[in-house]
Amino acid sequence: MEEITLDFPDLKELYRSYMPFLKQGGLFVRTNRQYRIGQSLALAVILPDALEGIPVSGKVAWITPQGAQNSSPAGIGVAFIDDKQNLRDRIEKLLSGTADSQELTYTL
Repeated sequence: MEEITLDFPDLKELYRSYMPFLKQGGLFVRTNRQYRIGQSLALAVILPDALEGIPVSGKVAWITPQGAQNSSPAGIGVAFIDDKQNLRDRIEKLLSGTADSQELTYTL
C-alpha cells in the first residue's frame, strides 16, 4: 500500500482539503500522479502545529484531473476507512470555527 505524507502548515489549507461530507471524513490530496478509484492508500497527516503525522488508511473516492474545468488543482479525494487515531474528530475540532466560512475548497 502506497504511503503519502500530508503536511498542513495552517488551518486555511486544512479547511480547503477536508471532506466532511464523507461518512468517515476524508482529505483532498494535491497530486499529478495517477491513481485508481478504490485504490487503498496509507496517509500520515501532519496537522498545523503538530510535529508528527497521524496515520489513517483510506481509499481514493474521486479524481480531479489536471486541467479540470473549474480550475481546481489536480488531485484525489481520499475517504478515511480506518481512523484508529480519531483523525476526523481532531480535524473537526480544529476547524470548528470555520463552519460558516465562504472560503472555497478543493472539494465540493
